[in-house]
Amino acid sequence: MVGAERYAAWLRELAPDLPISLYLHVPFCDRLCLYCGCNTGVVRHEAPRRDYASLLERELRWVAEQVGRRRVSHVHWGGGTPTTLPADCLTGLMTVIRSLFDLTDDAEIAIELDPTALHADRLAALASMGVTRVSLGVQDLNPAVQQAIGRLQSYEETEACAQAVRALGVSAINLDLIYGLPLQTEQSMAETARRALQLKAGRVAVFGYAHVPWMKKHQALIPEASLPGAQARFDQRAAIGRVLEQEGGYVPVGLDHYARPDDALAQAATSGALHRSFQGYTTDAAPALIGIGASAIGCLPQGYVQNATRVPDYRQAIRAGHAAIVRGVALSPEDRLRRAVIEQVMCDLQADLPDIARAHQADPTVLLNAAQKLDGFARDGLVRWDGAVVRVTETGRPFVRNVAAIFDAYLNHHHSENNDQPRHAQAV
Repeated sequence: MVGAERYAAWLRELAPDLPISLYLHVPFCDRLCLYCGCNTGVVRHEAPRRDYASLLERELRWVAEQVGRRRVSHVHWGGGTPTTLPADCLTGLMTVIRSLFDLTDDAEIAIELDPTALHADRLAALASMGVTRVSLGVQDLNPAVQQAIGRLQSYEETEACAQAVRALGVSAINLDLIYGLPLQTEQSMAETARRALQLKAGRVAVFGYAHVPWMKKHQALIPEASLPGAQARFDQRAAIGRVLEQEGGYVPVGLDHYARPDDALAQAATSGALHRSFQGYTTDAAPALIGIGASAIGCLPQGYVQNATRVPDYRQAIRAGHAAIVRGVALSPEDRLRRAVIEQVMCDLQADLPDIARAHQADPTVLLNAAQKLDGFARDGLVRWDGAVVRVTETGRPFVRNVAAIFDAYLNHHHSENNDQPRHAQAV
């Protein structure tokens, strides 16, 4: 079992010269969008926000006690909406991070923003924090779709937010778009992508809506009959990609990201330096990602951990002076081998199985046995498989997650041990 004590030991075992990344999760929003699948909720009052900020500080200090003063290459604020925290809490937490760790000269400090809720004091806080990249939630620019998902946000608001952060000197801007929502069509998604081009973002993430009302009760307010079918979703995704590539000059990165050719993400994809974490595609190569906050996930060389999802449970653990870990998995040598294959497939769209096995001083048999399931993908033109190297074709790019999944022993085991297929969102 991986609990608080084992997690603390893992942190203490990290090599002293190993850089780390920090992810801070803020599970609060000013509004709850009907499509949202994140761990977040609406909090109206300032007191619980300040209390939560104090918990983040306590957890940061606890982590620093375990790992010592070391280099930090990336700080990502996610949520929820991180800027629901008071401005002085945001700047104060960033000051604490700088007092506990040594940020590298090229450290990226990224934060997710809701363009409709970026108040003047929060905007000023971004400058004080030294933010270098912002991610703007756009999702869709069609008013009818916005009404259907409870997220009214005009293009003008989004544009004003982009201009405001650029005026601070933050030139690195990401956009998020979502397909598969109610009332969306192939044509409407192409138009949303076309308008998004005007924002001149360096990166665009394109996600498919995951309808999981059994997990997120508020999604039940979206009538399932209003959602597009599998073919319509596929067409919507393709329409976005065509506009971004042909009209905007973006290049596809992995499964669901697009970047301008001069962006570091596109360059990493070309050079083989691309990485993928639970946050998506990244250029951050730090081998240890430490999650801070309720539901935050950490990825260490030894394994994965996750904090308590509910804020009261998280608060109780942090106030007791220990980690808030509620689940985790220790990686075996075979797990690390499979993880390496999965990341290469997801990032590079290809993987040389014997070569990866040699790098891990492992027998490639377990990988080659799993790869037998590639035959169907190959017949459909989604992959090319020569018995050693798997290459995902451009046609297969939307299905790269499915290809990578055949090397996931846990996923395959879960399916084989249950007579009923688990409920899940659509792959595309």
